[in-house]
Amino acid sequence: MKTVLVFGITDNPGGVESVIMNYYRRIDREKIQFEFLCNTQIVAYENEIEDLGGVIHRIPARRDGRKQFAEALDAFMRKNADKYCAIWVNVCSLANIDYLKAARRFGIPKRIIHCHNADNGDSFLRGQLHKMNRLLIDAYATDFWSCSNEASKWFFGEKNMRSPKYRLIYNAVDPDCFVPDTGVREEYRRKLGCENKIVIGHIGRFHFQKNHTFVIEIMKAMKRKRDDIELLLIGQGERMEEIKKKVCEDGLKDNVQFLGVRSDIPQLYQAMDIFLFPSFFEGLPIVLLEAQANGLPCVISDSITEEIKVNDNLYFRSLEDTPEMWADFIINTALPEGRTTQEAFLASGYNIKLQTEKLEKLLTE
Repeated sequence: MKTVLVFGITDNPGGVESVIMNYYRRIDREKIQFEFLCNTQIVAYENEIEDLGGVIHRIPARRDGRKQFAEALDAFMRKNADKYCAIWVNVCSLANIDYLKAARRFGIPKRIIHCHNADNGDSFLRGQLHKMNRLLIDAYATDFWSCSNEASKWFFGEKNMRSPKYRLIYNAVDPDCFVPDTGVREEYRRKLGCENKIVIGHIGRFHFQKNHTFVIEIMKAMKRKRDDIELLLIGQGERMEEIKKKVCEDGLKDNVQFLGVRSDIPQLYQAMDIFLFPSFFEGLPIVLLEAQANGLPCVISDSITEEIKVNDNLYFRSLEDTPEMWADFIINTALPEGRTTQEAFLASGYNIKLQTEKLEKLLTE
């Protein structure tokens, strides 16, 4: 059996974590096993990882002290590096490539850097580190993976996109988890107290990137047209309190539910009528694949790559359009369209049943 060291699981069960776990659940773990290098005390999916035979290793984060981080990383690699056939580093920017540098120094032969975003919206310093490390990355990585070609232009640049070791790795999901189910829909709408409402859903970290302020503006415009609307906001993050305050100031307290981090995401999709996602930038968001696997109409910003579109009822809208224009489109076009079947999704490259074998070969070749 071969062992792969994986970096990219944090304390937040977000998009990157979902991609990793979707593949981990389906790989042949008699042939390949994952060990996870993490720098948070709480690790998303920890119990499931251990149930699947995975091992979690913890070291301090670099932000908590560079010397402590560097010493811990070196000590870990010195002790463990020789058992790994590959390291798979999943990140949203190149601000920190120390894991790859250590992997090269201690002889891990296959060193994969996997792009998961088309921008990072982070601090000026991290932005400068990303630009600098983009010039250095091919000295440390042997393989360049990405969620989309659009994301790669920002992440890698044209040079590494031309590498024979550049690969698109789809953010695939298991469609069996998202089959439309009217029984679950009725149950969850009853639990949420929105049986007779138009339910708008959004899943994402409360961060500038996700554009929650615009989501609330759209809801405010929709409420002026009809009162039977309900917004489900799923996730956590640094801007949550700011958005809660805006909801109250805009008179939407009775129309918005903050659900936090949830383990029943597939069931929550069933309760929704529309999935709304006006992000400023994305790589290839896993939640849009999940929503499409469920057949939900999706209304999203045109800053997101067109590679995400599987179903005919996914619609791109400009962030330059007013909230009223978004609201009109949702009410008059997306909502009447309703759910679609899983037919298109099952045949797409985002069906994990079609992608897992490819990933296994790439990890171990």
